[in-house]
Amino acid sequence: MFKNLPDYVEDPILGLFDAYRADSRTRKVNLGIGIYCDEDGRVPVLASVRAARERLDGAAPSIYLPTEGLPTYRHAVRELVFGDATADLRERVVTIQTAGGTGALRVGAEFLASTSAEARICMPDPTWVNHQAIFQAAGFGVSHYPYCTPDGRFDIDGALATFNALPSGTVVLLHPCCHNPTGIDPSREEWGRLLDAIAQRALLPFFDMAYQGFAEGLDDDAWAVRECVRREMPCLVASSYSKNFSLYGERVGALSIHAPGLEVAKVLGQLKVVVRRSYSCPPAHGAMLVATVLQDVPLHAQWHTELDGMRLRMLGVRASLHALLTRELPDADLSFLTRQRGMFSYSGLSGAQIERLRSRHGVYVVSSGRICIAGINASNIAQVCEAFVEIGFKPQ
Repeated sequence: MFKNLPDYVEDPILGLFDAYRADSRTRKVNLGIGIYCDEDGRVPVLASVRAARERLDGAAPSIYLPTEGLPTYRHAVRELVFGDATADLRERVVTIQTAGGTGALRVGAEFLASTSAEARICMPDPTWVNHQAIFQAAGFGVSHYPYCTPDGRFDIDGALATFNALPSGTVVLLHPCCHNPTGIDPSREEWGRLLDAIAQRALLPFFDMAYQGFAEGLDDDAWAVRECVRREMPCLVASSYSKNFSLYGERVGALSIHAPGLEVAKVLGQLKVVVRRSYSCPPAHGAMLVATVLQDVPLHAQWHTELDGMRLRMLGVRASLHALLTRELPDADLSFLTRQRGMFSYSGLSGAQIERLRSRHGVYVVSSGRICIAGINASNIAQVCEAFVEIGFKPQ
């Protein structure tokens, strides 16, 4: 029965992490997988989350959540994503809890595929390596729009040209902030032009917001989503709380759908159908932690401060890396390091340079050349800079 199974192709990011862990060298640096590490190189346990965990009753039975998730979590996430307009959106927005941001994308994809005889999505080139696989598995035809100019800026002209040629009803995948893998985000003026084109062509925005708070702050990072809603445009938002709550293993995510003119109860019902036939109901513990933090005023303020600290640390790493490399490579334009935002920077490293970084210097970078800024700290930044200089790094 199983003789014709295809060979397994390792996910490039997870495979790189396995290779890093197997490396016996003491001086090695993981700039591949997207996990935020603190200045000591550790995945932090946020004090606000630790306090929330201490409040939860560990002796309580572990029972199934509703198919759509924990009610307090869903309410808190809706407020976090949509901001002050939440009270006016109760009749237009459906939010469900999902198994991580990846689960939100898959539930959203299956929901949309069930409503269309020919589901199509246009996503950035490049984008997160798993995006295409998720939507193809749900039956979507996938196309791409150009994202980066040769000088490392957002390709507004290329994106608009593509959008204006798409058939109406096409889903458009968008990163509201901290684009993965490039760290390049549109300006607000560019966002306005993108949303104009989306509305004119009757396209459907699907936002993947995995890093809210890591670019400019919680509200600024959700600006594109909220502007879409302010214009009364339908949209979907997949959100993840792995990074900004440092809860990677808890699989805490959400899918929100802004559906003006539709019955939200009907939308919710169809989302529950998708969840029920997939994983039945989401995990409880992580959602309880997030809901506790977001709904308690002191804990929310503490988390906000901790999140600001993570963002500022990454900005500091960018500035330090820029200064050190500029000193060694005075003729190189390294402005991309301070211009990009979030956990990632698109370096322009070649395949040969990436292999040399790994084999000679123990510096692990994914094959696209994306480097995880959050993996750099005071103890390894000199090693990273020396390695980049030795391999002849010349930013594109």
